[in-house]
Amino acid sequence: MPTPPVHHDVESCSRGDAALTRAFGVLGKRWSGVVLGVLRPGPAGFRELSRAIDGVSDSVLSDRLSELTKAGIIARTVDAGPPVTVSYELTASGQALIPALDQIAAWAQEHLPPADPC
Repeated sequence: MPTPPVHHDVESCSRGDAALTRAFGVLGKRWSGVVLGVLRPGPAGFRELSRAIDGVSDSVLSDRLSELTKAGIIARTVDAGPPVTVSYELTASGQALIPALDQIAAWAQEHLPPADPC
């Protein structure tokens, strides 16, 4: 017996699709989710982040930090020192994202094949 076609409310679908498009425009870039996960425990400097995220180049890390800061997901704080230090931390918006990232991680653990160690 054929399954009847599913009818979608185009207006509500397009709103949801637009929101997902905006979210993944920022979060879907390589390393963005990892940066947020590393910042979960608290503020970190650029070198700390670079050491904690194996395989990310300094230029890509810098780009991701700038993008996430511009999106209001992380905050960049400069302490005039001496010495001058820069740290990054999750904003309230970034903290609100952590439960969703935890759910995505749980889904990946259950439904995606293990990463190739090579």
